[in-house]
Order: sequence, then structure tokens, then C-alpha cells
Amino acid sequence: MAASRSEWLRSRHDEFKRAKRLRKRAVLAVQGILLVLFFTLWEAAARLGWIDRLLFSSPSKVFRQIYANMVDGSLWHHLGVTVGETAVGFVLGTLLGTLLAVAIWWSPFLSAVLDPYMVVFNSMPKVALGPIFIVMFGAGFTAIVVTTLSITIIVTTLVVYNSFCGVDPNLVKVARSLGANRTQVFFKVILPSSFPAIVSTLKVNVGMSWVGVIVGEFLVAKSGLGYLIIYGFQVFNFTLVMSSLIIIAFVATTMYQLVVYIEKVLVSRQ
Repeated sequence: MAASRSEWLRSRHDEFKRAKRLRKRAVLAVQGILLVLFFTLWEAAARLGWIDRLLFSSPSKVFRQIYANMVDGSLWHHLGVTVGETAVGFVLGTLLGTLLAVAIWWSPFLSAVLDPYMVVFNSMPKVALGPIFIVMFGAGFTAIVVTTLSITIIVTTLVVYNSFCGVDPNLVKVARSLGANRTQVFFKVILPSSFPAIVSTLKVNVGMSWVGVIVGEFLVAKSGLGYLIIYGFQVFNFTLVMSSLIIIAFVATTMYQLVVYIEKVLVSRQ
């Protein structure tokens, strides 16, 4: 009887895994079909005159532009600059935002003091702060990274701090009743309970980092994908603009999927 029940449970588990794999393949297939359909409609609209080819270009011209930039080597330089700036902004924004969230959780006085300032700073348009950063740090890498940090740090701080405050208070009471001090409560209760939220913040910061870097490159850069977009507009080369946007979308998606994989590994280990 026990053996038959064990076999039944095993078969149900195998069916569940098969259904999960089939659903994943179906999702990937539909995503691929939608992507092909998008580029097909775009190409058809350009060739049939439904859209202005000067403004919107076409997939065939865009991919020829990307191939030409890959062959002459210019693409790799601009791509490397933007990816490097994004990676630095992403890592620093996540680390500094998490540390600031820990600090304001640790000190209720500091939390009360900084709360209105964080709300105001988060609501300010970062494009308006860009010229200030350029004057302070010079027209270069540092100003772009600081622009990125102005977006990622506050978002990370608010999300992580709210996750700290959202931990079940009964868990904290149990720890304190067992004699735990504030440090032990944080490392034994607050941090483990907030770990999924902290890891999920990585996915949010991927998009925020790209936004910050591209905004910074619009304002100050002499290289990078954001610079190519501005340069394309200036010389009315909208094929270059569209090719840069497609490259950004592809690299940002790749970076996002890498973060998703890291999230799975960290959560499974935890």
C-alpha cells in the first residue's frame, strides 16, 4: 500500500514537472512568434509606405547598420562604455541603497530625519539634476554614474526599508523574549525575512540603471549607446537611432535574465 502510494506521488510529481516544462516552452514559443511578428509588420509597414521610412527606418536597414558597426569595431567600444557604466551604477546603487536602508532601520531618529528628504529627492526629475552633477564631477564617467546612483539608491532604500518594516512583529517579539539584542534581531530575523525583497530589488535596479546611464549619456557622453542616439538625431540618421535602441533592449534583457538566474541561485541557497 505504501509502495503504491509512493509510486502515485512520484507519477504526479513527474506530470507536474512535464506540465511546467511544456508551459515554459509554450511561453518561449509565443514570445518568439510575437517578436518575429513585430519585425515582420515593421518591415512591411516601411516597404508599403504605412510609416515614414526616414523617421522609423526598417528592420533590414537597422540590422545592416548593426552589422556594419560590428564589422568596423565602433559598436564594441560604445557598447563596452555603456555596459561598464551600467554595471558600476547597478552594483553601487544596490549596495549603497541597502546600506542606507539598514542605517535608517537601525536608527528610528535617522529614519524620521531622512524620510521627507528621500521622498522629495525621489520625486525630483533626474534630468534636471544632470547639469548639476556635470558641474560637480566633470563631463565624464563619474557624472554618468552619479546620475545613475541618484535613481537607483533611493528606489533601493525605499523598497528594502519597507521590507524591513514589513517583517512579522511577532517574530521580533519572540527573538527579544529570548534575550536577543538589536544586532541579533536584525541578522537572525529582519535580514533573513527580507532577503527575497532585497534580491527582487536587483531586478528593479537593472532597469533603473539603464535609465540613469542613458540619461547621463544624453547630457554629457562622447561615447556610448546614449551618445549614438543623440548623434543619430543630430545628423538625421534615424537608422542609427533605432539600431542603438534595439541593442539597448537586447543587452538590458540579457542583463535582466542574468539577474533572474542569480536570484534563483541565491534564493535556493537561502
